[in-house]
Amino acid sequence: METIITELSRYLIVILMALYTFWGFAAFSAKKKKKKARLYRKQRINMHIFLLLGHLILYLNTNDVIILGLYGCELVFFMISNFLYRKIYGKMNQPIVNHMQMLFSISFVMLARLNVDSAKKQFAYMAAGMVVCMILPWLLRHYHKLQEEGWFYAVLGLILLLVVLFFGKAKYGAKNWLYIGPLSIQPSEFVKVIFVFAFASILSQTKFTLKNVAKVSAMAAAFVLVLVLEKDLGAALIFFLCYLFMLYVATGKKRILAAGLGAGAAASFVGYHLFSHVRTRVLAWQNPWSDIDNKGYQIAQSLFAIGTGGWFGMGLMQGMPDRVPIRESDFIFAAISEELGAFFGICMILIYVSCFIWFASIAVKAANPFFKLSALGFTVIMMSQTFLTLGGVTKFIPSTGVTLPLVSYGGSSVLSVIVMMCSLQGIHLISDKEDEEIDEEQEELEEE
Repeated sequence: METIITELSRYLIVILMALYTFWGFAAFSAKKKKKKARLYRKQRINMHIFLLLGHLILYLNTNDVIILGLYGCELVFFMISNFLYRKIYGKMNQPIVNHMQMLFSISFVMLARLNVDSAKKQFAYMAAGMVVCMILPWLLRHYHKLQEEGWFYAVLGLILLLVVLFFGKAKYGAKNWLYIGPLSIQPSEFVKVIFVFAFASILSQTKFTLKNVAKVSAMAAAFVLVLVLEKDLGAALIFFLCYLFMLYVATGKKRILAAGLGAGAAASFVGYHLFSHVRTRVLAWQNPWSDIDNKGYQIAQSLFAIGTGGWFGMGLMQGMPDRVPIRESDFIFAAISEELGAFFGICMILIYVSCFIWFASIAVKAANPFFKLSALGFTVIMMSQTFLTLGGVTKFIPSTGVTLPLVSYGGSSVLSVIVMMCSLQGIHLISDKEDEEIDEEQEELEEE
């Protein structure tokens, strides 16, 4: 019986994911609010069916009651967070909430399949993050020091990175972890948020003379340099791209973008020759089969997993994701593709694309320069992080050691992405409020 249900679930899960993705893109063209609301409601129903089905398959194959307990906690979590968000922020961006919860669901199911203890911790991280983020939109609207004290926050973020440089511990070749008793944190994940707010504030208040641009760029370069010294090159690249696009949008000068991309290419060349672990990753990317038992093992196992899964996957609990190194974090996409299929993986990528479109629309809509640049910065960070992770897993680019937003296991990463997405939600609400106030003023003037 378990075998029959598991086999049928392979196709049902893909159908659920395909419908969820289709409805997400259909909402872009829907003009009536009622039609959009129906599409979003269908997405939520699909997400809950996927969550139930995933945990049911896991329970039938393991008989572990902890799986059922986790499902109950996750169900309550989604219901309460949805209720509170609607109660407190009635005009929230619903597709962003839906996509967050769908990515949460994928993470819960896959981590419960790979490591139940990791699934329990991931749930705790996500629940804590969502509780904190209930107040974030309100904080963005009322805490004006974020807009005014950019240099202070920039110095604070740099100090946090320097603490890691001198007191941190190395993991997977990068010195980017701090251990405080039993807790391990990755401060660079939280510094991403500080970095965006700090430079959005600075750039929104700066007069763009050559001297000022050089001064601001030197501060941003200090962040990247510290990350390079920590050998956290994936994070260094993300910070660099974030600042470059924020500076380009703030100044509107294409030569700055061209010069920045040229400097980034030169820095990559220098990094290849300076750091042995970078050369190892590049060589493994170029030909993992030449040293499949050593340097190429990680990427080779990832490709084997993705290829083995085919279009519809082998089914939950039917694959061998344990062979994939770092399968719970950096290479979780390989485990997903093996058991849920390439079609499911493509749909998941399209969910990220849909998220990025909504994020970009929030940045474009924001009238306040600080909020516009903040939204842009968060969008670039999450786009870069997603691209680097998926590119590394599929051998499109060398592996950079970054996680897949909201899906990979990791407390620091999960919390920082939740903060970024809820900040974007807050910026959306602020922009809507400002539009309402402008419309009211225009109506008053017309009546006069």
